[in-house]
Amino acid sequence: MAFTWCVRRSASRLASLCSTRMVRVRSISAVASRPSLAPTPSPSRPFALYSTAIDRMSSEQSLLRVIDSEINTALQIDDPDLDEETAPGSFPFKIEDNPGHQTVTLTREYKGEHIKVVVSMPSFDSDEKDDEDDEDGHSNGSSIPLVVTVTKKSGLSLEFSCMAFPDEIAIDALSVSNQGSTLEDKLANEGPDFECLDENLKKTFYKYLEIRGVKASTTNFLHQYMMRKVKREYLLWLKNVKKFMEES
Repeated sequence: MAFTWCVRRSASRLASLCSTRMVRVRSISAVASRPSLAPTPSPSRPFALYSTAIDRMSSEQSLLRVIDSEINTALQIDDPDLDEETAPGSFPFKIEDNPGHQTVTLTREYKGEHIKVVVSMPSFDSDEKDDEDDEDGHSNGSSIPLVVTVTKKSGLSLEFSCMAFPDEIAIDALSVSNQGSTLEDKLANEGPDFECLDENLKKTFYKYLEIRGVKASTTNFLHQYMMRKVKREYLLWLKNVKKFMEES
């Protein structure tokens, strides 16, 4: 009886042990088979960096091709530069034009006076009726801002703010200043609105500028010159961008 009881007890313990181990095996198997917990291969970081570098190079090469196309188009335009040699015979000014600058400076001496004309880039009227005149009688289209400064030997200056149109010039303001004048001094000497002046006085000031070389033939040449400068500056800008993109 004792032997039989021992055998049964051993069999029972063996069955219990086997059952426990089977449960553990099944649990481990279930955990291993879960998709969310199963190890998944992660992408290689060096490959991701390499792919990003390739995309960046492709983008830069595409941009360079577009820039080259723009440069070639600009170079194919038959547009010779204008300078003093091609200016009209009556053009009395020396031209100072530095690449990359948005202004051109004209200078000359006249009977003891130093005359300087600062010419800005042309602006364009966006009105639809380009063939009609505006309220002041000026033709629509391109116009060029000018600042004409006539300086005496004493340092006293007369400064004209003008707008140059094809075949004509319009004075917007007139002021008197001295060398070393502050901005406050210049504002104080601006004087009345030029359009409010007497007609004879206005005509006299226009004649004053004409005698010193600021006249219709000058503005006609400046319109051609500044339109070409716009193209030259655009070409220079394209080349500078290309140089930047080519640097590693």
